[in-house]
Amino acid sequence: MSNPTAPRHVAIVGAGMVGLSTAWFLQEHGVEVTVLESVAVAAGSSWGNAGWLTPGITTPLPEPSVLKTGISAVLSPKSPVYVPPKLDPNLARFVAGFTRNSTTKGWARNMTSLVPFNGLALPAFDELTAGGVKEPTREARSFIAGYAQVEQRKVLFEEIEHIKKFGQAMDFEALTGDEARAIEPVLSDKIKAAILLKDQRFIDPGAYMTALADSFVERGGHLRTGIEIMGIDDRGSSVTLRGTAGWSDTFDSVVLATGAWLGEHARTFGVKQVVQAGRGYSFSVAVEDLPNGPVYLPAARVACTPIGDRLRVAGMMEFRRPEEALDPRRVKAIVEAARPLLKGVDLDHREHEWVGSRPCTVDGLPLIGATRSPRVHVAGGHSMWGITLGPITGKLLAQQIVTGVAPAELAPFDPLR
Repeated sequence: MSNPTAPRHVAIVGAGMVGLSTAWFLQEHGVEVTVLESVAVAAGSSWGNAGWLTPGITTPLPEPSVLKTGISAVLSPKSPVYVPPKLDPNLARFVAGFTRNSTTKGWARNMTSLVPFNGLALPAFDELTAGGVKEPTREARSFIAGYAQVEQRKVLFEEIEHIKKFGQAMDFEALTGDEARAIEPVLSDKIKAAILLKDQRFIDPGAYMTALADSFVERGGHLRTGIEIMGIDDRGSSVTLRGTAGWSDTFDSVVLATGAWLGEHARTFGVKQVVQAGRGYSFSVAVEDLPNGPVYLPAARVACTPIGDRLRVAGMMEFRRPEEALDPRRVKAIVEAARPLLKGVDLDHREHEWVGSRPCTVDGLPLIGATRSPRVHVAGGHSMWGITLGPITGKLLAQQIVTGVAPAELAPFDPLR
């Protein structure tokens, strides 16, 4: 059904996975799109992440085990989840709301909201491939979660069972340590048990983002980098954006897809949800036996992905301001956690040390849809799942913008909730 008030020219602020996916799917509806980015394509959390496409284990970040960890643990610089002990009103509000949602009841409610959305995630990637995005998604020939102690495996088993109860498919197989090493020799003799996760995928995030941007431009999209948005003026029938160096332009609608900085302009339009930077770290290393797919060390909260001829090692959830510098202590903590569990990995000669800020919400659900203004939309707050859920976010938000009707799958993610 056509919408006579559908926008003809839309601006997307942010050239990460969510922003570029929204731009690409708006093009599918014949909309002219301009993407504005303050730095470069994938300059935020989209470049150096683990690149997992894992809807089968995409769950709300606030969950009961967080409360079991205890405050003393998360205040330790070595903790995989780190909250710096300093005064920050925004962080205090986030921690309070996050704690309220870290209950069995809260997790179940939010998981129910995610399941229908997760089921559409991989088909959205397939649409991008069919539409001309040249960098492929890769089937994980193996995707192994490894444990130093057999009893540690119980946590993921229970999580998978909970996920299944909510209707989300997740096929897996329990392995001994020796069986896991036979598949992936990169696992050390310290690994005593493992779980083989099936039917998942992964990407090289940097290469994929470049290919997505290239496809968007080849299809007639406008990509402007080096422009930071300083103000948004809703004029009733259009939106004027004001940027650095005196730049300004007017559009029919705008989508804010600015990741950890989402709240900066969204608050003006009634979005009260706290968006907190959950910073993740990564680096790449040489490895003797490059794995066939991702290797996950859940107890250490370390994610490893083969990218090119090297292994990307990623981890940490550090709740700090997004603009703060990389903290070498976080990199060291990842190295110390991973070293005993991996074999033939040169963790002392690291390249591409990186920190990026995932946008986290207190309930673990993204913010997708119209704000108080029907001309200003937001798309973000996906926590660790912005890569997995970016394309389906873009597809459904584009549909909402063009038709004026929100798809049912987006109802739980109302930015004004």
